[in-house]
This record gives sequence, structure tokens and C-alpha cells, in this order.
Amino acid sequence: MIIIKGLKKEFRKSGKAIPVLDGIDLTVSKGEWLTVTGKSGAGKSTLLYTIAGLLRPTSGSVSVNGTDLFSLPGGTLTRFRGANLGIIFQSFHLFPQLTVLQNVLVSGGRLHSNSAEAEALLDKMGLLARKSHYPSELSVGEKQRTALARAVFCKPACLLADEPTGNLDQENGATVMETLKSFNCAGATVVFVTHKPLRECEPFSNRILSLDRGKLQTL
Repeated sequence: MIIIKGLKKEFRKSGKAIPVLDGIDLTVSKGEWLTVTGKSGAGKSTLLYTIAGLLRPTSGSVSVNGTDLFSLPGGTLTRFRGANLGIIFQSFHLFPQLTVLQNVLVSGGRLHSNSAEAEALLDKMGLLARKSHYPSELSVGEKQRTALARAVFCKPACLLADEPTGNLDQENGATVMETLKSFNCAGATVVFVTHKPLRECEPFSNRILSLDRGKLQTL
């Protein structure tokens, strides 16, 4: 499903290279739930956004469903990402000018017309009464559940979740985790990054890795 080889990513500051990912090799199987833990600043989001094709690596390759992401031209990569990857951002990235329902209907980067199915999903996530509200009118938990609904609506083969419960209370966090698990049980691959304690991740995960000093380690 996901094959990463020799992945390196460094940023530059004041002309100096700052390494973040240091030669990562990783295979994530179809239908697996992989959790990556690590301290804040360890590079978890950098790893996730590189897998999503949103950040170009300094060197190495990322393959999703047999397609080398960074061999694709920009427009083709965008379309491939929309068709295959659902991304749940920690900071939501909802469109402020769109309602909750409209945000869900642009799942995968394209406009969907099946609003009845979107409303059914919102109802399942306790958001139906908020479907005509704008992001500025939502609580943090409602924003995160809207972002999750948008990510899963087009049923992508892989869900990439960046600290989706990091800012949530226990109840909203449980809703997010159970929704992700339901899609995982239906066959979706999940890559979940978090700084949460291991005891909160273990019930959902097939495998847990730790990212430290640019390297992945098995826990």
C-alpha cells in the first residue's frame, strides 16, 4: 500500500541544513492501522505530509498503491492524492466560506453532488444540526469532526491523520477514534501520528512506531 525508501527531509534556516527525517524505510500494508508516536517537533507531521505528497523529500521515494508520488507532475499528483488519500489536519484546514455540508462535499478536492449521503455521515457524527453553519461558528470538536467527515466521505484507500485528537476533550476524541476505526475495519489503511500516551493508541493500532532524531523505532 505505502512503500517508503531512504526518505530524508531537511529544512534550511539561515543557510544551515536542519535534518528532520533521516533515511526512513517503511512499508505500511493495505488495511493496517499504523500509529507513529513522538515528542512535539520530532517530525511526525513532516513524515505524514511527505507521505501525502504535500512536502517533497530531500531524497528518497514514497509509493502509494504502486505509484511513485514524486514522479508525478503537480496536477497529476493533486488528482492522485484526491482519489487515494484522505488527510485529517490538526489545524482542520476547513474552507471558511463554505458551510459544514459544503466542506464535506469537496472531499478529495472535487465537488460531490450526493448531499443526502453527506448528510447521513454528518448525522452519524452528530453534526447534522450544524450542516448550514460556517467553520467560525463551530467549536473545536465540531471543526475536527467536520474535517474528519470531509476526509472519509469519498472513501479513500488510505487515511492520514495528523494529531486529530490532540486538541479535543475525551468525548470528541473518542468519536474521532471510533470513526477512524470503523473505516479501518472496512478496509482503509490508517497512518495516525500522535503524542498521546501509548495506552490510548494500542486498542486501535496494528503497529506502533516511535519517531526520534529522524529515525523510526519499533515499540
